[in-house]
Amino acid sequence: MTDQHQLQAANARVVKKGLLIVVAMFVFGFVGLPMLYNLICDSFGLNGQAEQVNNAAVSNIEIDKSRLVTVTFSSNVNTKLPWGFSPVEKEIQLHPGELKKVSYIAKNLSGSDVVGQAVYSVSPVEAARYFKKTECFCYTRQTLKSGESKNMPVLFMLEPDLPENIRTVTLSYTFFRADKYASK
Repeated sequence: MTDQHQLQAANARVVKKGLLIVVAMFVFGFVGLPMLYNLICDSFGLNGQAEQVNNAAVSNIEIDKSRLVTVTFSSNVNTKLPWGFSPVEKEIQLHPGELKKVSYIAKNLSGSDVVGQAVYSVSPVEAARYFKKTECFCYTRQTLKSGESKNMPVLFMLEPDLPENIRTVTLSYTFFRADKYASK
C-alpha cells in the first residue's frame, strides 16, 4: 500500500471515530441526560415535580381529617405563547388524602391555531413527593384554535403523611409554545 492510501485509510478511521463520538454524544444528550436528571430528582425529591398516579391508587388512602392544608394555584405564560392562562380558583383547602379537582382556563388570543405545553412545579419542594396527580392537562400538548377557550382540569391529592410543618403548598404551571413556531 502506498503512503497516499495509508493516509486516506487513517483519515477515514478518524472521521468514522469522530462521527461515532458525535452520534454517541447526541444520543446521550437526548436520552441519557433527561433520564439521569429524572433519576436524581426522584432520588432526592428535587425540582418540585409531582408524581402521576391512577385513581385506584388514591381510592384506598385514608383521609387525615385532623388538619387542613391550603393549596394555592399560580399560572404563567411564556412570552412566545399568545395565550391567556389562569386558575379558576386561586386557593383551596383540603384534608391530606382527599382527592380534589380544580381547573385552569386557557384562551388563545392569537388569530391562528396554536399548540402549547404546560410544565408544572410544586413548592415547597419538600411537598412535591406528597403531591399526587391522577389527571392533568400538563401530560399532553394542548391545541387551541384561534380565540378558543378551554377548561383544563387537574385532579390531585396530598398524601396523609405530608409533614405537619407544611401548611401551604403551591401548584404552579407555565405554558410554553410547542408548535412549529415555538422558536420564533
